[in-house]
Amino acid sequence: MDFLDKVVVITGGTGGLGRALALSFQKQKARVVVSSRNKEELEALRGTSDFFVVQADVSEEEDVSHLAEAVVEKFGRIDIWINNAGIWLPHAPVEEMDVERVRKVMDVNFFGTIHGSKAALMRMRKQGEGTIINILSTSALEGRANSSGYCASKYAADGFTKSLRKEVQGSEIKVFSIYPGGMRTNLFDESRPENYDEYMNPSDVAEKIVRNLKAENPEEEFVVRR
Repeated sequence: MDFLDKVVVITGGTGGLGRALALSFQKQKARVVVSSRNKEELEALRGTSDFFVVQADVSEEEDVSHLAEAVVEKFGRIDIWINNAGIWLPHAPVEEMDVERVRKVMDVNFFGTIHGSKAALMRMRKQGEGTIINILSTSALEGRANSSGYCASKYAADGFTKSLRKEVQGSEIKVFSIYPGGMRTNLFDESRPENYDEYMNPSDVAEKIVRNLKAENPEEEFVVRR
């Protein structure tokens, strides 16, 4: 896959893996759109980069639809849409689970993926081509004690992504699932796991993702572990 002048949209793109992906695609001469719900971070990015920035909360379908409209108005198309925005819950057993926080995790990690995929797909169907990339987690591959709420959100997003891939079979629209392991990002600011220092550098993960996409036969379900 060649990224020259491709329009790449990245949700949750002001920090962590999203920011690393934005920089990686920029190196490949893509036209990068960074979205986030954090207005201050977006404004700071606007003043220090060539990214096109749009504020959007992925848990709100109307926000995501507006993001897609803004991109099409600016560039005329959407070539690659990356559903990267996500939040995490500190580890806790099920009987201590804060269900309201789990609902918010589902809103962002699961419904945010649906909103982004739907908005991108509607434009890509009209174009006749495009690529949707959903950033999931190795937590979508196996259950983990004390992380049931977060795992559930990623399992749900994984099931949606697998189904979406089947829906677009036979078209020029591609769907990729990315399963990164733990990364050193602000996702864990509230509570860092004991082995946090062993987690991956998001820049390294971003480079591996881009390298896979550039391959002659990229893996549609791409796992990145430590």
